Amino acid sequence: MIAYISRRLLATLPAIAVVAVLVFMLLRLTPGDPAAILAGDAASPEQIAQIRANLGLEEPLLVQFGIWLKQMAMGDLGESFYFKIKVIDLIGQRLEPTLSLAALTILIAVMVSVPLGVLAAWRFGGWFDRMLMGFSVMGFSVPVFVLAYILIWLLSVKLGWFPVQGYKRLADGFGPYLYHLILPAVTLSVIYIALIARVTRASVLEALGEDYIRTARAKGLLESQVLVKHALANAAIPIVTVIGIGVALLIGGVVVTESVYAIPGLGRLTVDAVLARDFPTIQGVILFFSLVYVLVNLLVDLSYVFFDPRIRY
Repeated sequence: MIAYISRRLLATLPAIAVVAVLVFMLLRLTPGDPAAILAGDAASPEQIAQIRANLGLEEPLLVQFGIWLKQMAMGDLGESFYFKIKVIDLIGQRLEPTLSLAALTILIAVMVSVPLGVLAAWRFGGWFDRMLMGFSVMGFSVPVFVLAYILIWLLSVKLGWFPVQGYKRLADGFGPYLYHLILPAVTLSVIYIALIARVTRASVLEALGEDYIRTARAKGLLESQVLVKHALANAAIPIVTVIGIGVALLIGGVVVTESVYAIPGLGRLTVDAVLARDFPTIQGVILFFSLVYVLVNLLVDLSYVFFDPRIRY
């Protein structure tokens, strides 16, 4: 088990290194000059050149990359070209809304999708199973921003149940904090409910055809015990895997959802930084998202040890 965990930990280092190189190169090879954006339309070529020199953009790419790596090794992601503050401080200011939205989204998705998937597998071919498959297709097909505007029109404008936009921090009270998060989290959770429910259904359905399920039923166990303790427990690895993979979709969905609901999180920060060609901010946010994604997948891999005793040995 220790060897397995060690291998998984070491495997994360090359992934983070590749992401760092790709992010650095892609930003500098794409069209657009951050110095020209900062200088404005009325700036002269001399002023733009001076801003480029002040930002260190006149240095060769290898020199820029070396400086950036040295700063990262010291825990310094640089200073934002546009916001004029440290990128690490900027991420810290926007971290709470994004983590809150992501955590509530995953919580809603798992609590809803896993029971739905188990019931659909149990009633395979019935009306409930067909309804869930139809919902899964709809969840994958409808873009997040379209669903967001539909829910805003119905639940906020017409019924007045939730605020249209905005965010309240946890320091302002748990009630307002949760009240402003529910609608964005429900919007973002639809695609995860569709994904996780579909995988849960397929995994549990496969487990229900195994010999140990017939043995459990022959022992006279309740059907709920058979479904939860035997079928769902043995189907846990694919379900946990797809939850971890869903973090990648969550990162992309957060950008759109935060923009629609005017949530001041890392998604909105990413959009603003891209429009301003703010290299340090874009690099810092993407690296943070990549690190979170790698760590979540690492935790998923390590969780296999507890779900499958064969890996433990």
